[in-house]
Order: sequence, then structure tokens, then C-alpha cells
Amino acid sequence: MVTISKVFEFSACHTLARPDWTLGQNQSKFGKCANPNGHGHNYKLEVTVGGSLDPETGMLIDTKELQKLVDKEILSELDHKNLNLDVSWLEGKLPTTEILVDEIYKRIEAPLKKAASNCKLSKVVLWETNKIFATREES
Repeated sequence: MVTISKVFEFSACHTLARPDWTLGQNQSKFGKCANPNGHGHNYKLEVTVGGSLDPETGMLIDTKELQKLVDKEILSELDHKNLNLDVSWLEGKLPTTEILVDEIYKRIEAPLKKAASNCKLSKVVLWETNKIFATREES
């Protein structure tokens, strides 16, 4: 199987705090990430697709199409947003890096299949900082 990856960037803020916990409990578990006013990140998103090459183009997918898909399904929804308040598909979820990468994967899996039938979503990596990232791979 051949894979190709594309990297995207977006900025967003969030607060890590369970609403059913006290401020003290949240601060004890999540530290400064539980700041009630939130904190921001410049995220890096890596999307990897794999499959068989299109014999006519020699590509898995036109990366311009992948860009359009990720722009529509992810970046337009997350860039410069408050992940706790502005993103309907994260409602009721704690916007940790692990949950975000899982939700992003689920959100782009089906549209990708429609855009390029010869390939499928292989892996999504979300970098929250240059030291912290989460990965969701095909099962």
C-alpha cells in the first residue's frame, strides 16, 4: 500500500474541565489547562491516506481535493474557535488532543471515501504542541 500525507495548521483555544467537578478538582487533574478563561494552541494536523494508485494519474488522491475536504470538514470548523463553545460536533466532549484526533478522523473518513474511492484514511496525527501529539489510525 502507498500512502501520502498532508499537513495543515489551525489555531484554537479550549479549557480542560469537567462541568461536574469543582474548580479545585479540575485544577488538580488538568493543571493550568483548567483555566476557566481557556488557553490556546497552534495545532498541526497530519492526514495520511493510503491505497492503490490511480493508473491514469499515478496519484492516490489529488492533494488539492484533500485540501478542500479538510478545509470544509475540519479547518472551517476549528480554526480560531473556542473548542468548548463554538464546535457543535464537540459539544459535551472534553476537547483533549486524544478526543480531537478521534473526532477529526471520524469526521473526514466518509467524505474521503466519496472523494477518492481508491484510497482510505490511514492515519490522523494532531500536534497540540511540539512535544504533545495524539494519533488515530485505521483499525
